[in-house]
Amino acid sequence: MRAAYGLLGLVLLVSLAAPAVAAPGGHYVPQAGDGFHYSEEITVGDGVGDYQGYTEATFINGSVGVTAVAPNGTESATFANTWTYSNNSGGYLAGSTQGTFTFSAGSFLYVQGTDNQTGYTNPTVWFYINSSAPTGSTVELLNTYCTVVSTNQTYQFPNDPSRYVKTIYTDGSSQYVRDDSYGDFDASYTWQSYFDPSTGYIVGYLYTEHDSNSSGDGFTYTDVLSVTSTTYALTAASPPSSGGSTGSGSGDSYLLILAVVLIVIVVIVVVVVAALRARRHSSLPRHSAGGRVEYGTVPVYAPPPPSGPAPPPIHLTGVQQPAVQQVVVRETVKVNCRYCGTLIDSTATVCPNCGAPRT
Repeated sequence: MRAAYGLLGLVLLVSLAAPAVAAPGGHYVPQAGDGFHYSEEITVGDGVGDYQGYTEATFINGSVGVTAVAPNGTESATFANTWTYSNNSGGYLAGSTQGTFTFSAGSFLYVQGTDNQTGYTNPTVWFYINSSAPTGSTVELLNTYCTVVSTNQTYQFPNDPSRYVKTIYTDGSSQYVRDDSYGDFDASYTWQSYFDPSTGYIVGYLYTEHDSNSSGDGFTYTDVLSVTSTTYALTAASPPSSGGSTGSGSGDSYLLILAVVLIVIVVIVVVVVAALRARRHSSLPRHSAGGRVEYGTVPVYAPPPPSGPAPPPIHLTGVQQPAVQQVVVRETVKVNCRYCGTLIDSTATVCPNCGAPRT
């Protein structure tokens, strides 16, 4: 996603609905005390080439809150989060991040600092959009332009599948060149985001990126985020009639049917390609329009060395030696002759000196 690693955060977040304040343009203007907590899961998988079999996961809990509003519309805010990172190579990291920044309620741009965003050029915030943006209009998240697909979209929380709320749904896609700890890749991504219609604040998003290079290496980078508590009241919605999850709103049945048909076609194509390319996997991963995408410092992935011929057997003696034959020497017990005192074998029946019987 956008922000850095994080958990818990600001005590200023309370379970009260923020009053709806409108800007001259008609959209909601953030107020001191607004805020939200969120959970986020970032995964890397579907590796090919050097990334074959490699996986990693980052779990984040964080918060963002508005602390003050200046007369010129500049919002002061704080962020805090905690995170854990692990991969299938045994790597593990954990940490936390917190800080302050300002952003504009008019331009939606970061003004001074960010909530730990890197690699962007004059980005807009990712967590707040124009709540009055109509269907078909364009909004910008960080450096990605997204289309407002629906202003009445049903969103299903991934961490609470029984909960549905009404949202503004935006969809964007783009490409960039990744050059970071993962390597050099051509990356393409889609970013589906959901915002509260009353305030324009984030409710959740799904970011999916596919990375590949000319050497045949690649992977998938997926980032899923949803709010866990908000100071603004979300509007409950009924489950979609199709029983689907995120992204089926009332009045969008035609789009839903079209999406199902497209999915069936894609599945058929994937099965055919998989049959023709038995051992190949698809590749993909994250969002940026030209910058690093990892959050914080993560271990640099080093692909395993290529396999070679089996090593020769190890001989602890250095050089193999022929087997050694064992020679057993038997020792015979001697006793004194009872008649002449001469030492004789205990196995002898007569004394070789005097001829007397041994016993």
